[in-house]
Amino acid sequence: MDTCPRVLKNSTFGNHVNTCMTKSLTSHSASALKGHAPVPGDKSISHRALMLASCAVGESRISGLLESEDVMRTRDALSALGVTIRRRESGGWTVDGVGVGGLQTPQLPLDLGNSGTGVRLLMGLTATTPLTVTFYGDASLSRRPMGRAIEPLEKFGAHADARHGGRLPLTLKGSGAPVPIRYRTGVPSAQVKSAILLAGLNAPGTTIVEEQIPTRDHTERMLRLFGADVAAEHRDGVHRISLQGQPELSPVHLQVPGDPSSAAFPAVAALLVPGSEIVIERICVNPRRTGLYQVLADMGSDIRFVNKTVVSGETVADLKVKAAALKAVETDPATAASMIDEFPILFIAASMAEGKSIFRGLAELRVKESDRLRVMAEGLKANGVKLEEFEDGIAIEGCGGPPHGGGEVKTHLDHRIAMAFLVLGMAAEKPVSIDDGRPIATSFPGFADLMNRLGARIERGDMP
Repeated sequence: MDTCPRVLKNSTFGNHVNTCMTKSLTSHSASALKGHAPVPGDKSISHRALMLASCAVGESRISGLLESEDVMRTRDALSALGVTIRRRESGGWTVDGVGVGGLQTPQLPLDLGNSGTGVRLLMGLTATTPLTVTFYGDASLSRRPMGRAIEPLEKFGAHADARHGGRLPLTLKGSGAPVPIRYRTGVPSAQVKSAILLAGLNAPGTTIVEEQIPTRDHTERMLRLFGADVAAEHRDGVHRISLQGQPELSPVHLQVPGDPSSAAFPAVAALLVPGSEIVIERICVNPRRTGLYQVLADMGSDIRFVNKTVVSGETVADLKVKAAALKAVETDPATAASMIDEFPILFIAASMAEGKSIFRGLAELRVKESDRLRVMAEGLKANGVKLEEFEDGIAIEGCGGPPHGGGEVKTHLDHRIAMAFLVLGMAAEKPVSIDDGRPIATSFPGFADLMNRLGARIERGDMP
């Protein structure tokens, strides 16, 4: 990672935590967390908003865009593909769309940093246009396999040249005469589904994606918002999405709601730190993004969704969270797709619940920014938590109260691992340190600053 998040003011200690000067951070036991917690715009929706606005004809306006490193990599890539994207002085962004099929060949390879969403969706967007584009990223992204996206995109007529295992750097030659496809996904993946639908935009006829387990549907909702003809049905155990290709998309004024995956970290922190009571504002509560909150409810959490409304095709609500004693839970593997990014912080909650929690069906976690099952298991053990790791999951022995803590955790450049263990430190008996807080900027700029304002105590670490 070569980009530092901003300087974070530590309101408890009265100094500044500058993660550009030191990578490591230490989280100390916190007093009750109190106040309002505005979280950044939804990362999944932000990527898609920039891409679909680029495919519209005319100027779209986007407010609430997540201005994290991941999303800014997507902005820079689209700019290199010939799209004019500007930040407005009054706030928000404008995108001058070039129309479906209007992207241009970039002069240089596109650097997507750590953004798996950005690279897979951009592969889809360019696969059915006669362009040759090279994608690369940081060390973490370069380890992640892209084969599941490459396979359906080559059926459109594109050709990919990648490292062994379909890894970056990858050069994609888009098809000049694409054909629509019908494709049934294997492992549930909203990114693969979205890459296919974005490719289908510039293919004549009807592109169809079939899923055994429905994944998050932000792409379908946003395609409709921009005027595309998208239909979805669930029949005979199969969820089927149909897209009519080569539409003329209309520009829109789009508002990005708060990210429920980012909200999970202050929410769980407030559940675990005694006496806490916070409000997390204007969060996307799309039914396929609320799996974590349903599981936390089963564990005995006190979280209420209030002030519900619909904004730019997505349901939005405020979350009221109070500290609560949690009990163990066993999740249904079929629910993993609705909360795959939230399992690291759920494991933290399970470590403080009463009893043994069991999570299975999580093989996908091994090919995220890190092997999240292994890295979480190592970090929890280092902080005194008893557990058993499986090939596709984990069993965690909750202590019904604060764990010992005191561990030093290697995050492996994974932003969600970093935030999860900072939350652990807020409720543990002894401080918890992470080796590198910089990746947090990929999804939640200002995370430590926000948590310290609520009452957390995150400061510069002392790890070597």
